[in-house]
This record gives sequence, C-alpha cells and structure tokens, in this order.
Amino acid sequence: MGSASDMPVVEGSINTLRQFGVEVEVLVCSAHRTPDIASEFSRNAQSKGIDVIIAAAGKAAHLPGVIAAYTTLPVIGLPVKSSFMDGLDSLLSIVQMPPGVPVATVAVNGSENAAVLAVQMMALKYSALDDKLKEYKETMKQKVIESNNSIQ
Repeated sequence: MGSASDMPVVEGSINTLRQFGVEVEVLVCSAHRTPDIASEFSRNAQSKGIDVIIAAAGKAAHLPGVIAAYTTLPVIGLPVKSSFMDGLDSLLSIVQMPPGVPVATVAVNGSENAAVLAVQMMALKYSALDDKLKEYKETMKQKVIESNNSIQ
C-alpha cells in the first residue's frame, strides 16, 4: 500500500486472502516517497514465491503502475477512496495504464474483490484454491437464497 493510512481498506483483502488460506505479505511503499523500495519489491517478488500482487493507493495512485512496470506478475490495483473526488482520481490513475503495462483494477475500496480476483488467478496454478472458490461462490449463493426466503 502507498501509505499506512490505507490499512483500513487493505485489511479487507488481507482477511479475505487468509480465509482462503493464502499467505500474505504486507508492505508500505510509496511510488513517490520510496520508489526504490517499490522497485526492489517488484523485481524480487517472483523469486520470493509471490504469485499475485495487490497494490493499494489513493489520490495520484501511481503505486500499482510502478509495481507493474517492474514485474511480470499479475498486479491488481486497489483504488483507495480519498477526500478528493471520492476516489475517482485514484481509480482513473490506476486503470489508465499504457499498453504493455496492465493493471487489473477493482472498485474504489474494493478490497474483498481484489483478494477474490487474486485467488482466482492463483487457482489456475493451485487446484485447492479452485475448490475453495467453488465453495465460496456456493456460500454466497446460499446467503442470497436465504435472504430471499426471509423476505417472503
């Protein structure tokens, strides 16, 4: 995440990933204040066994793009709502990447979806995660059915 102040949003991703049994590494590094740390992390992530990176940032939100520039791993951008434009600035900063440097992007403060998307990507490699995703989706479906039944 670009700043420790992003942690309340990022916690949703952390908790969701842990529910799936995915090991999580959390790092604060800024594309602007600590670009060397962002670069070093990105360049070494794959050799450390990292499969997918979720990069959260607000305002100018350059961190996901900087990370994507230095790695071939999938990068998921998590725009953080800021006081300016309700996070639209963050969303646009992340989603508008140049050709060849893609960043998958979820909704502003969409931390749970960032985690689920990361798990879906990892499930291509780890079949146990695919099984957990199927169970997760079935649980979501059952909750909707139960809520419909309680309305009637």
